[in-house]
Amino acid sequence: MTNNDTPRDPHPYVGMWVTADGFIRQELLPDSRYDEARGDHRSAYTGSYTVTGNHIDYVDDTGFTATGDVRDGVLFHEHLVLYREGDEHARRENRP
Repeated sequence: MTNNDTPRDPHPYVGMWVTADGFIRQELLPDSRYDEARGDHRSAYTGSYTVTGNHIDYVDDTGFTATGDVRDGVLFHEHLVLYREGDEHARRENRP
């Protein structure tokens, strides 16, 4: 196996990010795609993202663009504040 055949570790931001109330769930996938659910609406927004340092640029599948920044382990995405799934701020009562 050569170095080119070695699987790369996913970016540290890959995974599920959620609002404190759990209503918005944004999954950053390892293939530079994202899938965002809102309430019961699965895949409400989907698209691609690129990471430069702590900054994330999003382009949804309709061409709409947005940005985000990760500071101190919190994702500030436009007007949203998202936490890593499982973070104490992301917990709420009755959450599955």
